[in-house]
Amino acid sequence: MLKMDRILLADDMGLGKTVQAVATLRILRMREKLNSCLVVAPASVLNQWRQELDKWAPELTAIIVSGSVSDLAWQWNADSVVKLASYDRVRLDIEFLLARQFRRQAFDVVVLDEAQKIKNQNSTSKAMKRIPRKRSWALTGTPIENCESELASIMEFVDYTEGMQQKIYTPGKKLRSRHRELQLRRKKIEVLPDLPPKLETKLLIELDSEQQNRYSEAERDGIFYLKSLGDKLSIDHVLELILRLKQICNFDPVTGKSSKLDDIKNRLWTLTAQGHKALIFSQFSSETFGVAAISDRLKEFNPICLTGKVRPDERPTLIEQFKTKDEHKVMIVSLRVGGLGLNLQEASYVFHFDRWWNPAVEIQADDRTHRMGQTVKVNTIKYTSLNTIEERIEIILTEKLELFRELVDDVSLDLSAKLTHEELLGLFELN
Repeated sequence: MLKMDRILLADDMGLGKTVQAVATLRILRMREKLNSCLVVAPASVLNQWRQELDKWAPELTAIIVSGSVSDLAWQWNADSVVKLASYDRVRLDIEFLLARQFRRQAFDVVVLDEAQKIKNQNSTSKAMKRIPRKRSWALTGTPIENCESELASIMEFVDYTEGMQQKIYTPGKKLRSRHRELQLRRKKIEVLPDLPPKLETKLLIELDSEQQNRYSEAERDGIFYLKSLGDKLSIDHVLELILRLKQICNFDPVTGKSSKLDDIKNRLWTLTAQGHKALIFSQFSSETFGVAAISDRLKEFNPICLTGKVRPDERPTLIEQFKTKDEHKVMIVSLRVGGLGLNLQEASYVFHFDRWWNPAVEIQADDRTHRMGQTVKVNTIKYTSLNTIEERIEIILTEKLELFRELVDDVSLDLSAKLTHEELLGLFELN
């Protein structure tokens, strides 16, 4: 990273990409090659970046650019070596940022953390690629989640030369060749031989009789409705039914019963008595089907909840409570909020209450605990409801994931984007 101006740091999650970047910034500063740096990261991890800078490079002054419009100008102009900002903040402020840097000079380093955020060709990725910079660092453990065009977008940010025309990449031999030249990647098995193993268990759970009846009725009525649409049937209609059925697999909307929760509660009594802590991930946050519903039924374990409703500045306090206070045995997390940027080695059990479209997101969630500093075996338990849409989707996910592994290690997919219309309709035996 010191020798090259352009780097895609794609180490496995949990191997310390943030610390590596901070250490490199510190050395550049000591070599008088760093006066200004911009770190762009998801809002939920900006405080973690500031903490790592304080710990590993205390001489690098840093400020988080956020808050009201009246505060933004002085924050961007503040005399600090490192500016920390979210992707949305930079996207909204890109014109101001370009004018500011034009008056001064290009950033010495721009770091994109969780760089898969620019995998699509949209306003966010375009804004990141416009930032004037001398060094481009992209940090992500999953440079490809769905398809090769995502890697192309990330590489367009990385392979940047100040003052030169923006390079454009498309899937193919040229992209793969340049990718090999600019990517640094280490895998856990290569560099952490003493890291305790991760044991993955996939549980097929039979729904409670009432819950099963409710599910069967909803699926039957849903398929009848889809067929009644005729030529007006769209994939959105199919995805809407899938979402509804997945919610019923979590909780019976009438009785509130949940076979998954019954199983988790039984396991929690045993593992917490042995001194373990657990994370529970769900894609839903509602009081009926998601995080809030799970929390309400696990009150005896003093759960801490982390969802999009929790402000970013409040999250570090909740995380610290879970890490340090024995009475909090469980943290229940919205998968999209907690799948990135958390270090929770204090937990040794991870429950996936429902399955996300994208297995890479699940892997990232698992690695909140399975990372440097973990001292015991990590157990991940993934629930699939027997004889439901969840079981049919699981079969397709497994088949698709194997195909993608042939192209890039640890690649995964977005079901709604990568399954064909025929495959989605086939989930309900529709033509």
